[in-house]
Amino acid sequence: MKLKFTLSAAVAAALALSACATSPTGRNQVLLFSDSQLSEMGAQAFSGMKEELKVSTRPVQNTYVECIANAITAQVPTSVFDGQWEVVVFDDEQVNAFALPGGKIGVYTGLLGVAENQHQLAAVIGHEVGHVIAEHGNERMSQSTLMNMGTQAAGQVLAANEVPQSGPIMAAIGLGMQVGVQLPFSRTHESEADEIGLQLMAKSGFDPRQSVNLWQNMEAASGGNSPMEFLSTHPAPQTRIADLRANMSPALADYQATNNRPNCKQ
Repeated sequence: MKLKFTLSAAVAAALALSACATSPTGRNQVLLFSDSQLSEMGAQAFSGMKEELKVSTRPVQNTYVECIANAITAQVPTSVFDGQWEVVVFDDEQVNAFALPGGKIGVYTGLLGVAENQHQLAAVIGHEVGHVIAEHGNERMSQSTLMNMGTQAAGQVLAANEVPQSGPIMAAIGLGMQVGVQLPFSRTHESEADEIGLQLMAKSGFDPRQSVNLWQNMEAASGGNSPMEFLSTHPAPQTRIADLRANMSPALADYQATNNRPNCKQ
């Protein structure tokens, strides 16, 4: 995609959009890309992954993951996606899962050894779908676009004024942006997706208390080698658990109020 507007026009457009773009938790957002663009990107990325990675052919395993994913996505507003979600299990040892705009969900088999039951896997899938609901992909790309434009403009100013050692200065600007903006912003996304995912799993009939057990399992599986939180795009497991517990009361109320009780068997 070619951006044909100037830096000042891009910033003005972003500010205008941010005034009317709000995340599900009430946070202001800058969104430069359309839903159709994001859906097309998601579909292309998913298609490429299905060609590059081995797809699981185990019927019971696939049915189990699809059962959980279908229960979660039934709670997703049609304004986010109104079609049939495509769910694929990748035969890979990664302890991970993802969801993409355009109704795509991928789960790696490595995750099934850490998420011990349907409730814990629902916590992960709900979290990943939460990223889609909150349009975090759009927000990250929009922020990256504006930051790249700003860095290029700064470089032009330094060159025009013949500032000595402009290379080290630009490197420092890049590092400052990464640590000061990009990574904390990503941690905000992760925490927001946790909150949305907790609501999704509860309304779908999965026990939200199992989300805490999941992250205890995650921490144990990492062997205590989680990266330092300040330089990580994800909150530390203990921070994540504390935040989940802080949001547990409304999630439990949703769980107790619903008649949904999935019975997904592995």
